[in-house]
Amino acid sequence: MNRTEKQFLEYIRRQGVVSNDESVLVAVSGGPDSMALLHLLIVITPVLHLRLGVAHCNFGLRGKESDGDEAFVRESCLEHGLTCHVRRFDTKAVAKAWKKSIEETARELRYDFFAELCREKNYKLIATGHHSGDNAETMLFNLFRGTAVAGLRGIRSRQGRLIRPLIPFSRQQIIGYLNERGIAWRTDRTNAGLEHDRNYIRNRVIPVIEERFRQKLAASLDRVAEHAGELEEFMEQHIDRLIAEHPGLDLAGGKLHVGTLLELTRFERKELLKRVLQVWGLPVESRVLNRIAGLLETQPGRRVYAGPGVEVVWKDGFLRFEEVPPDASVSDGP
Repeated sequence: MNRTEKQFLEYIRRQGVVSNDESVLVAVSGGPDSMALLHLLIVITPVLHLRLGVAHCNFGLRGKESDGDEAFVRESCLEHGLTCHVRRFDTKAVAKAWKKSIEETARELRYDFFAELCREKNYKLIATGHHSGDNAETMLFNLFRGTAVAGLRGIRSRQGRLIRPLIPFSRQQIIGYLNERGIAWRTDRTNAGLEHDRNYIRNRVIPVIEERFRQKLAASLDRVAEHAGELEEFMEQHIDRLIAEHPGLDLAGGKLHVGTLLELTRFERKELLKRVLQVWGLPVESRVLNRIAGLLETQPGRRVYAGPGVEVVWKDGFLRFEEVPPDASVSDGP
């Protein structure tokens, strides 16, 4: 193993990203990140005794270039004796039918395909090629959208069955590894555009910041992400204790004792309300949280909109989440 491969194996072991004898589905587009990920996993397979398979999505957005990516990935899998699962999509037609952006539609199609393969082929983990630059891009994207602390956590190295073993590596390190090992990759020209917000952040915003601050952005954001993750873990445990200690906080039932809430900080109240919204399958938005939390500063009997078909009312000493006909929901806060 060379230095990068040893660092890769050490990181995986230290962080518990992959265990021995696990089956891993590797998402491979043919680009540099996914090709580096694939080859690094191939190198450590004899050590960890992994079962690898490859998933490739042909979204049909770049004509012959998309087909060329597919052929390239198939050939790479054949060379290494790996099973290659390919799915073709008419992404534009699906996006139109779903009334969603191309980017959002492609993401949903991709992960639905991966989940299907996990069910049918018994893969336990899904590996993607996200690296430290992607983490910086995601954090800035979330920041510009007005994220809470959770958004500053960035991309996690493991989240459920999704793993991102390249998170500690930079794009420069990845390209260096590919060149050192003589590994070929495909280039997606659309990644160089500025049309999408993420592309603009990646190709215009980050380079300007890194030029000014001498390549310190990714490392600094990695530290912020680490601290945000630690804070989020602490808050999760703290909120669990609050719920256990106060029977009047019935999140599943959507029934929160007002007296108990008033003893807590505004931050704790919002964390509890976030959980209720998640349990009820409602969007977690800052304006909705502020609106519900603001009920405690009014008087009993007031009600506010919490999401499609759901209102929150201060009644009988509790904030109660109640289902109502969607067209009957109020739209304005108190």
